[in-house]
Amino acid sequence: MSASRSDTPDESGTAVPGRADGPGRALLPASALAALWAVRHGQSTANVAFAEAGRTGSAALPVTGRDSDVPLSALGRAQARTLAGWLAGHAPGAGPDLVVCSPYVRARQTWQAMAAAAPDVPVLVDERLRDREMGVFELHPPAALAARAPAEAARRALLGEWSYRPPGGEALADVALRVRDFTSELAGAAAGRRVLLVAHDAIVIALRHVLAGLGAPVPHALPPVPHASVTHWRGDGRHLRLAQWGRTAHLAGLARPEGPA
Repeated sequence: MSASRSDTPDESGTAVPGRADGPGRALLPASALAALWAVRHGQSTANVAFAEAGRTGSAALPVTGRDSDVPLSALGRAQARTLAGWLAGHAPGAGPDLVVCSPYVRARQTWQAMAAAAPDVPVLVDERLRDREMGVFELHPPAALAARAPAEAARRALLGEWSYRPPGGEALADVALRVRDFTSELAGAAAGRRVLLVAHDAIVIALRHVLAGLGAPVPHALPPVPHASVTHWRGDGRHLRLAQWGRTAHLAGLARPEGPA
């Protein structure tokens, strides 16, 4: 098995070689994919509402309904349109030839804005690419959680996002388990293909951990995954290796996104 390295992105989102992960080198999982891209959806209306709640310190719930139904904001739709330009910029035979999308509205709207640039590429929706589930604290910004369940907010701060599991919800470690199952199945079902995933920041973080392989450290302090960013892994027929993290060059000229990255 080949060894992976910890790739640290520069300011442009391009990965550069870094130190080996952990005390030894992590063992990369087998994958015959030719390439893998992961796009985070554009800014959502919940991102905007959460940012405003953070600015004002409001403990109210700024968003109602289901997280899966949260749509893109106006800026998020504009960000998604720039991704169509990124997709169209690939040379023939170099871009994605399969798309797999999260079932959540904001991810599907992001792909819909991109789809005209790749009208013949088949698209699948897979439940395992859904966002992290927050259980009874679904759509609770931090101030609302602290006001309604201070002991739970303290437990979250103590454990960190990788290990904290809200009642009825998931830790990032749980997200990684379903992402590992997904990538294992994808590696066999789509061998030799160039695959684009349209999903969420939790999925991109989980992908980085899973694809770093056995022995990879828990990603407690990764750089952010910006809205409408592109993360890229290159395949060599045996493994996938991180090439770019959170690339946002295509977003030049748009307003800075609101809400957590």
